[in-house]
Amino acid sequence: MIYEVHVGLMGGFRGVAERLPELKNLGFTAIELMPIADFPGQRNWGYDGVLPFAPDTAYGAPEDLKSLIDQAHELGLMVFLDVVYNHFGPDGNYLPTYAPQFFRNDLKTPWGSAIDFRRPEVRRFFTENAIYWVTEYQFDGLRFDAVHAISERDWLEEVASAVRSAAGPKRRVHLILENDDNIAQLLDRPYNGQWNDDAHHVLHVLLTGEREGYYESYAENTAQGLARALCEGFVFQGESAAHTGEPRGTPSGHLPPTAFVNFLQNHDQIGNRALGERLIRLTDPARLRAATALVLLAPQVPLVFMGEETGSRSPFLYFTHHGPDLAEAVREGRRSEFASFAAFADPAARKRIPDPNAVETFEASRPEPGPDAEDWRELYADLLRLRARDIAPRLRGARCEYSETLGEEAVRASWKLGDGSRLTLALNLGDAPVELRNRPLRVPFAVIGHEDELEDELPAATLAAWLEPRR
Repeated sequence: MIYEVHVGLMGGFRGVAERLPELKNLGFTAIELMPIADFPGQRNWGYDGVLPFAPDTAYGAPEDLKSLIDQAHELGLMVFLDVVYNHFGPDGNYLPTYAPQFFRNDLKTPWGSAIDFRRPEVRRFFTENAIYWVTEYQFDGLRFDAVHAISERDWLEEVASAVRSAAGPKRRVHLILENDDNIAQLLDRPYNGQWNDDAHHVLHVLLTGEREGYYESYAENTAQGLARALCEGFVFQGESAAHTGEPRGTPSGHLPPTAFVNFLQNHDQIGNRALGERLIRLTDPARLRAATALVLLAPQVPLVFMGEETGSRSPFLYFTHHGPDLAEAVREGRRSEFASFAAFADPAARKRIPDPNAVETFEASRPEPGPDAEDWRELYADLLRLRARDIAPRLRGARCEYSETLGEEAVRASWKLGDGSRLTLALNLGDAPVELRNRPLRVPFAVIGHEDELEDELPAATLAAWLEPRR
């Protein structure tokens, strides 16, 4: 049960450490830090890092980071780190000047020339960096950012093997991918899991009705897509995506559900919006509560972004701290990025997009608790308690038995868990009840929504969960 945090917004390494007991009590088992490698200025998401071996001084000293991890381990919490090996930031990166061979002339990424992973020196540099975080700081896992921008896939297998070897047989290290290519083979081995953007996108479309940008690929047969994501992992397993017109993904139905990290929100899915709105501002709370229950109770690994558990209405915006020239380029680039969206087609409308370099943009992104914070905390605590007690101990060996649509905005999925018991989840994100055919005879062990009305129909904005013992 992963909780993703931006270290700077939480008060640095010491500030994160102060929050650990609270997060432990809520039921989280792992804290994931957004990238901490040294970046320019005092404010950054972390993906503009230029010194991969140096924890940024804006967050504290290396000893503070080690203390944070020690305190987490004392509480029984794991700590993961998001690492960026697909590009360097644009400010303070002098590698192209003194080692141009580090980059390729024939291959571009969204951030510039691709890093040349064909070279053994380059491969070793990043492999040693991954080992460094796991051995020197004792991180329990790494999340590899946007590996689809790394052309040499064999290095991904190489680095995973090297990290596990360096950690030794007694340590359990979790290695997680972000990979838009949806390559299931990497999850057979050597990686533990992947952020499942497909599952997020179908849930987002169902909750908000948004269909622009990459959501275009999930605008048709959305409930069917969610049913597939719950049972098989990827929605796209070789089919062409409408947004790009290109085939994407490989078959993933043979993988265990724990090979996928599911979420309603994360730094990308909030922060890459023009105005950084959280879901709580884009859909009604009842539907959001039901969808939250799906993510926290399904067998896939759940991830929560900081502030979700308190119903925060604060935006999470894109922020930087560059010098004047680069700050202006980033400001204009950020605004032009949304020109194809209807709400920002007018240049005057794009002026509403916050200036990434303004300190006010950073301060506005602090996740202040919402007016109903206690209700949300109680929901998260209850659901995570149920997951820890009734679901997590049975996940080893879990397999999906079936999934189906119950309507245009409703699905049901069932898994046979490792001990032979069966978990069934039914979710209705529509505005009207749907028929609940052949529902389990047992009383649901959890209902989020209209529990008093649950009989042969699943009410609107409701999640119902059944756990049937082994027969």
